Amino acid sequence: MSKFKKKGNGDLPAISTASLPDIVFMLLFFFMVATVMRQNTLKVKNELPYADQVEKLDKKDLVMYIYAGKPSERYQSTFGKEARIQLNDKFADVKDIQQFIYTERESKREELVPLLTTALKVDKETNMGLVSDIKQELRRAEALKINYTTRKGESSKNNE
Repeated sequence: MSKFKKKGNGDLPAISTASLPDIVFMLLFFFMVATVMRQNTLKVKNELPYADQVEKLDKKDLVMYIYAGKPSERYQSTFGKEARIQLNDKFADVKDIQQFIYTERESKREELVPLLTTALKVDKETNMGLVSDIKQELRRAEALKINYTTRKGESSKNNE
């Protein structure tokens, strides 16, 4: 006589889905906290040129972005078709760059100010005169760490 009895069939019990809503909400909260929302809405055409010798920036929070290019089709009726400068979410003139740099410096902690880099995201069809004017204003604001943002690839693709 045995003390243990075998079950009639060896089926596995059904998987409990009681904790499934908890897992879904936990994932939802994780992605809500971990996702970085876009900071700026791009108002200028920004097709970056190609470069074959590129380096990646380490700390993106220490970068100030200056966009330059022709206004996108949505803004051409208001701002024309000539290349413009965009600082954060608004169009600006060259003379506004210095104030933009000072404002960005004030928003950072004092020990991080020497590490700030200015990144120029310039459309490949923008004339060099505008870029030169931007660089002159950056010199006046003593923002001497400049990065030109490009796409990785053969530089011969820029002529196409």
